[in-house]
Amino acid sequence: MDLMKIGKFIAELRHENKFTQEELGEKFGITNKTISRWENGNYLPSVEMLQVLSKEFSVSINELLCGERLSDSSFRQKADDTIVNVLKNSSFSLKERCDFWKNKWFKEHKSLLIIRIIIALAICGCGLYINNPIAIGLSAGISIAVYIKTRNEMLVYIERYAYDGSGQ
Repeated sequence: MDLMKIGKFIAELRHENKFTQEELGEKFGITNKTISRWENGNYLPSVEMLQVLSKEFSVSINELLCGERLSDSSFRQKADDTIVNVLKNSSFSLKERCDFWKNKWFKEHKSLLIIRIIIALAICGCGLYINNPIAIGLSAGISIAVYIKTRNEMLVYIERYAYDGSGQ
């Protein structure tokens, strides 16, 4: 999403409707500084304010977010592009997205994790039971390998969804 383009479009719409920043701010109950910040591309209007601007200037919210008037033929594609762009640049931080997908992975793989833990414990238990140093080392090595494989699967899953959201 191009905040500068959006800001220029808001300024253009304001000029077309013969409002100063102060007049528009008073009309919407906000300061002229807020209008200036939008128009300079420093801030994006809130969802509620986008609705108000859309109604006031007789343009769609999609047109506001694209920073231009859209023809009927390009409207649908631009709407899809805008939604993807908004979701990619959502207010959720990367850490929050990673945490979300990590928790989702744990929920989806709970039974697999339990089975792997039981197998690892059984292998370690067998190594300890027979009291053979080679068996103990082998069982510890297998347990570590299972842990690394499981963690790698989780990280690949998180990366697939948290970074680009496509799941591809």
